[in-house]
Amino acid sequence: MTKFGVTMTAAALAVALAPVVAPVAAAEDMAPIEIELPEPFFGGTPLDYWGPHLEEEDFKDREPFLAPTGTVVVSRDKAVTSSFPDPLIGKLSQLTDGDKDYAKSSLIELGDGVQWMQVDLEKECAIYAVLLWKFHEGKRVYFDLVVQASNDPEFKEGVTTLYNNDYDNSAGLGVGEDMEYLESNKGRLIDAKGVKARYVRAYGQGNTANDKNHFVELEVWGKPTE
Repeated sequence: MTKFGVTMTAAALAVALAPVVAPVAAAEDMAPIEIELPEPFFGGTPLDYWGPHLEEEDFKDREPFLAPTGTVVVSRDKAVTSSFPDPLIGKLSQLTDGDKDYAKSSLIELGDGVQWMQVDLEKECAIYAVLLWKFHEGKRVYFDLVVQASNDPEFKEGVTTLYNNDYDNSAGLGVGEDMEYLESNKGRLIDAKGVKARYVRAYGQGNTANDKNHFVELEVWGKPTE
């Protein structure tokens, strides 16, 4: 075939006539978030608890978690509310104060049954990771951990479940497929996948030691959407 007086193959002609395609936008720059871990606890008695929903304890260092550049802790010192407003131990404000230690002075203890604690980020954020530390002085498993995000402070609309290990729906929030795990100084890192929300809420219902609900720190990593 001839084009402008030049003989061209079919393949060359296809290239010449192909529409101009704009280059694909570059992916957002990613970097590891800098998680500060508390000191580990050494000691305690072995835990006599096992089941198909309990993940094997991992003694390795956690792999770096990548998030868009500029991702920071957006929960530090933010307001905290709870289903149990007067803790048996500690204060609600300790949930976002940055203290993740295993000592009882860092602990918030709520009563029996299904209880929750909630952080108000003050504005909508793109949330990339949530880290939760419960009581990690020794080996414990906390039951029915459900972590959700929403722009509704009552969590009645627009709720996204980020983590749910309530495999039998005993907390009434739906059957979860995530694993139970042993508490440690590493906390539980939850990939929030950039969900946009102002509020983050964590539920629980007792543990292998007693029926109380314990929280030490809830750390939300993200970026304001505005």
